[in-house]
Amino acid sequence: MKLIIATIKPFKLEAVREALTSAGATGMMVTEIKGYGAQSGHTEIYRGAEYAVNFVPKVRIELVVADALAETIISTIEATAKTGKIGDGKIFVLNVEEAVRVRTGETGADAI
Repeated sequence: MKLIIATIKPFKLEAVREALTSAGATGMMVTEIKGYGAQSGHTEIYRGAEYAVNFVPKVRIELVVADALAETIISTIEATAKTGKIGDGKIFVLNVEEAVRVRTGETGADAI
């Protein structure tokens, strides 16, 4: 099993969710986050005063999928979230040793 963590632009969330559902993802966790990478924030003008925005709003998506589905999920996120502009996000893939469904006690791939 793989844990896939993706950070994307917030306005891309619904399109990514629909694409992942079509690709076979059965569930995901979504968190609103702030961060910065290469873009390292930006400046904005509010009521005539300029101020620095050091952290950019992002959305973090987390999914646990079977090994066989991982590449499909990764390419789906990449294709759907991409705008071609700085700040499109990142995708991280980690191995999952075990999963347990709390309600039924199912383990491994049956738990996801």
